[in-house]
Amino acid sequence: MNNESTDRLEFAARFVNTTGAPIFLTGKAGTGKTTFLRDLSRLTHKQFVIVAPTGIAALNARGVTIHSQFLLPFGSFLPTNEAEGNFTDQHGFFTQQTLARKHPLNHIRRTVLKSIDLLVIDEVSMLRADILDAVDYRMRSVKRNFKIPFGGVQVLLIGDLYQLPPVVKDQEWTVLSRFYKSMHFFEAKALQNSGMIYLELDKIFRQQDDVFIRILNHLRDNRATAEDVKVLNQHFRTPDEIRDLPPCITLTTHNYKADELNLRELRSLDSPSFFYDADVERDFPENLFPLPQSIELKVGARVMFIKNDSSGLSSYFNGKLATVTNLEEDQIWVEMDDSREEYVLKKELWENKKYKINPETKELEEEVIGTFSQYPIKLAWAVTVHKSQGLTFDRAIIDVGQAFAPGQVYVALSRLRSLDGLILQTRVQPDVIYSDPKVVDFTQGAAHQHSLNELLSERQTQYLAELIQDTFEFESLRNSLNQFDKNQDSSMEFEDESLRQDLPQLFELLGSERENTGKFVAQLGNLLRMGEQEKLLQRLEKGTEYYLGFLDQALEILMEHEVKVEDFSRIKTYQSGLEELEFELLRKYAGIARSARLIQAILKGENTGKLTDVDQLVAKKRKSILAKIRENNPKKAEASTKTGKKKSKEKLPKPPKEKKENTKELSVQLFLSGKSPEEIAKEREFTLSTIMGHLGQGVKSGKLKLEQLVAEKDIKEIQSVAGKFDSLKTYFEYFEGKFDYGTLRLVLFLGEEELRNSR
Repeated sequence: MNNESTDRLEFAARFVNTTGAPIFLTGKAGTGKTTFLRDLSRLTHKQFVIVAPTGIAALNARGVTIHSQFLLPFGSFLPTNEAEGNFTDQHGFFTQQTLARKHPLNHIRRTVLKSIDLLVIDEVSMLRADILDAVDYRMRSVKRNFKIPFGGVQVLLIGDLYQLPPVVKDQEWTVLSRFYKSMHFFEAKALQNSGMIYLELDKIFRQQDDVFIRILNHLRDNRATAEDVKVLNQHFRTPDEIRDLPPCITLTTHNYKADELNLRELRSLDSPSFFYDADVERDFPENLFPLPQSIELKVGARVMFIKNDSSGLSSYFNGKLATVTNLEEDQIWVEMDDSREEYVLKKELWENKKYKINPETKELEEEVIGTFSQYPIKLAWAVTVHKSQGLTFDRAIIDVGQAFAPGQVYVALSRLRSLDGLILQTRVQPDVIYSDPKVVDFTQGAAHQHSLNELLSERQTQYLAELIQDTFEFESLRNSLNQFDKNQDSSMEFEDESLRQDLPQLFELLGSERENTGKFVAQLGNLLRMGEQEKLLQRLEKGTEYYLGFLDQALEILMEHEVKVEDFSRIKTYQSGLEELEFELLRKYAGIARSARLIQAILKGENTGKLTDVDQLVAKKRKSILAKIRENNPKKAEASTKTGKKKSKEKLPKPPKEKKENTKELSVQLFLSGKSPEEIAKEREFTLSTIMGHLGQGVKSGKLKLEQLVAEKDIKEIQSVAGKFDSLKTYFEYFEGKFDYGTLRLVLFLGEEELRNSR
């Protein structure tokens, strides 16, 4: 990081590296959020991907879009496992059920998501709560861990809630409002009771003017005073006065205003037009274009750079203004506003990328799949407030008389370095200065969290216990192996007997350490709780050596099996599944290899950066195992068929089945113990309607009375229309969602049965 790092930037790095807590990294414009994101790859030992809500935001963050990485359909997500038809007959809605069945993740994306410890979401102010819940469901599914938000992956959310809000249409909100208080990301079900860390960067690098900083803070917090408005309006200028000023950019509220002004000014120039086309290579869809594919320019045109100089010479930065001085078919000369120096433009490159796992090293990598090359400028007599986010201006004309969205006035003014550069085209009216009250309530509530030092200590203690528990367990690998076997279920088996024995052998090996591992984890946990740090680290060192050797054996069995079948055809799905299993084993190997280092650093209060040597160790280990296998297996399995398979297949040995509890009876007993249906649903991780169905059986069996589950007035209201409609959905719509499906089912069907039995 640069020399102006603040204590809170250091806190951010520590929370990422030494805890598993979800983090909301926020701060006023110009406080260093982007710098932190740029530096993340060298700040953390964790594997991460960067995603953003829109294409342009993803390009700026050097990541990918949320919809592309998680293969989400466009529309609204309902955080339930029921069918969307239970809630609406509108198109464009999907639930956990439809996401899993109709939009499954492919092998590449699933493997990428399995690899990560950290999910970074940039420009989170634009992210809707329902989409974040869809991401949460994807991560739980991929990690096969439905008990913990995001499947146990840490989330780092970056953005400023006082800037662009999420967008939701009225017809969407009529359905989504049944699940959410608002569409802001912090209302997501995945973040409720998560203990999200609110980390607001407090040092402003953009502004140094104390009066201006005070006014901006007041605007942001809905505390603007009459004196603040008075100070701002001292910078109002009439149209005649503005015409006499040196040229500068206008920030306005609507796209049509900015477009009209830019086009009018361009047409007024008495010089020929030149057109400059972008070079688009491979996969770079039009909706990701950061600039028009063709830019029209004239000598005298006002332009703005929309990218920092990638050459390292800092000749320009995002938001720098200039005037076109000369044009040729393949060259553009501009004069910079600040230095008055002439500069010859060169094209800049934007990359469309995706994440993938390197097939050789099994490391997470970025792959560039398309590029867009264009001169990094746009017409700049005017720009909308929306598109000015992230830009910095020394002087600007501000036109916010028709501000229509919360925070627009704040965003526009915060683009400036100081009040000296402010020129108001319209006076600021108090009624256009407002921030979303839900955002203000959230940030003010978050500000009352414990001190960051206390929170860091608490979360580190929790993380240490989780690290010990999760690192030294192999049941998840056995579960993955079982799931693989289930996915490959067919009537075929390999002809070669050794091929048939490989995976059962691996399954048995992974299960052989169950008892020892349980004792080892319990011992480490006790040493941690007692504060026996030296003994803990000694046991960790010995345990690490032992379990790495154990995983060597597991990897050899699996990788030898992969080598044996690599030339068979028509078994691509099988081979992809093997790759995922190998990847999980290598992830476990890496986790064990780095655990002692991480635990030691946290106990000593140190921060850990990137552990490159561990990543290299894993890559070398895979390479050496593969070389050993190929040396010992020069001849691969021969078969009479291309697939190497024949009829009849033995299944992997399954663990003994546990006696199943009576799930409906358990819900009834929990209700009788004093828990509400909502509490039971949360504890048992079922939908509320499922729990109501269980309790309905309690009513049917006579263990419960209907009045214990539904208020008498509600029973009467529902029974007043009993028999009027043919389906529960119609009743649901009739009551406009006042009663859930479980309640309606209880009263309309079981209630009638109970009534008949009492006669």
